[in-house]
Amino acid sequence: MSRSRIKLGIFVLIATTALTGCSDLYLDRRESISVSAGEDVYSNQVAQMVDPWPPASANKNIAFDGQKMQSAVERYRTNKVTTPVGAMTSSAGYQAAPTTTKP
Repeated sequence: MSRSRIKLGIFVLIATTALTGCSDLYLDRRESISVSAGEDVYSNQVAQMVDPWPPASANKNIAFDGQKMQSAVERYRTNKVTTPVGAMTSSAGYQAAPTTTKP
């Protein structure tokens, strides 16, 4: 082996030994409170909450049109569902591109 390869091997050995000291494995195995212990307070607050839903979610008086709902259910049962007219995701009036035919 040449001297340069031996020097390179020794340098790599020293560098890896020095860098293993920077490992966080020591912090994972210490006998104390974990680094992320501060977040437990918020998780405990949510776990002990009596009713986490907003008050408006308890409103069971929802406005609806019974006749319209009944006719929709009946169309669904008889498999006569009507396709929506003009059901687009945008309010812009997109139209199909005109097809031109040459005479």
